[in-house]
Amino acid sequence: MKYQELHDELTSGAVSPSVPRRVLGLLEDIAAGRSAIRAVRHPLGFVCLPVARGGACGVCLHLWSADLPRAGNTTSEVHCHSWDLVSYVLYGQVRNELVGVTDSATGATHQLMRVVSAGGVDNLSPTGRTVTFREGAAGVYRAGDVYTMPAGVFHRSVIPDGVDTATIALGSGRPGAADLSLGPLGTRSHRVTRERCDDEETARAARLAADHLART
Repeated sequence: MKYQELHDELTSGAVSPSVPRRVLGLLEDIAAGRSAIRAVRHPLGFVCLPVARGGACGVCLHLWSADLPRAGNTTSEVHCHSWDLVSYVLYGQVRNELVGVTDSATGATHQLMRVVSAGGVDNLSPTGRTVTFREGAAGVYRAGDVYTMPAGVFHRSVIPDGVDTATIALGSGRPGAADLSLGPLGTRSHRVTRERCDDEETARAARLAADHLART
């Protein structure tokens, strides 16, 4: 599954049924141990299957389920990317909430943390900016829907309780943009190592997603 091929398809306005079929085949390969892809527990609450990476572009599958292991989060779910996102919902439901962030010297509730990721490690450090935030517009997306999120826009993804969800996430890095997260005031620099799932956990995640997708 190549980035540009998928990007062209998902932004065409008419996504072919072949896209979820191809994902289903990939999930079945992962579940059967026929793929080298290994799952990672992401701090934002989903399990990530990194499918392809080429330069500044990447393709991942994001899986949310109460039946899958979750990683802890040291900041919050509100964040912005250094990359432009194109997201296609395979099954389930995503509520994408935009968040307005305002620099504030007094009455601040959070601070902005810069996140620099490399080699499976996230290095988080305060930017010195203290802020308040407010909830903005929200969009609800279901199976077959596509939504986009430009780099630098603060948001959070909310999955309804009890609703297993999966998306294809395409990312394209934008020069000069940063990965930022809202963290509690006073949070110091720290490092988070992303937890890699073992072979059994990876296969179980892929099998769970394949079962859902086959019924969609």
